[in-house]
Amino acid sequence: MKRTSCRRRLAIASVLVVTLAACGGGSGGLEVTEAWARTSPAMAEAGAAYMQITNGGGADDALVGVSVDPAVARSAEIHETVMAEADDEATHGSDMGGGMMEMRAVDRLEIPAGETVSLQPGGYHIMLLDLASPLEEGSTVELTLTFENAGELVVTAEVRATGP
Repeated sequence: MKRTSCRRRLAIASVLVVTLAACGGGSGGLEVTEAWARTSPAMAEAGAAYMQITNGGGADDALVGVSVDPAVARSAEIHETVMAEADDEATHGSDMGGGMMEMRAVDRLEIPAGETVSLQPGGYHIMLLDLASPLEEGSTVELTLTFENAGELVVTAEVRATGP
C-alpha cells in the first residue's frame, strides 16, 4: 500500500510540473508571459513567435536555444531584426522607414537579473523555419526554450493576427 501511495504522489507531482511548464510558468527565476505567434499566409515558409521573458532571479541568464515540434516547423531559431549594412547582400529583410532591415540568427539572448526582455515584431523574435502548414489564428504552438542556467522551459504560444 505504501509503494502505491508513493507512485501516486510521484505521478501527481509529474503532472503538476508538466502543467506548469506548458502554461509558460517560471523556471530558475524566469517567467515567460504574453507568448504568441503571428498567423502566416498559406504559402509562407517561415513564421515568428514573440513573448516577454522576465528574470526575477538573482543571477543573469541567457536564452541559448529554441526548438519546436517538427509537425509545426523544421526548426526554430532566435533572431534579431537589425539595420542592414550598406554592403551586406545576404539580407532577407524589407524596407522599413527608408533603411533596409534584415533578420539575423543570434546564438544567445542575454536575460539580465531583474529585467524583462521583449521578443516583439521589429526586434528579437523566434523564427519558425520551413513551416509544415500555415499558422492559423486560434491554434497554438509549443516552443521549448533552452536557457544557459535555468535549463528548458516549455511555452505555449497562441497564434494571433496581432499581439496581445
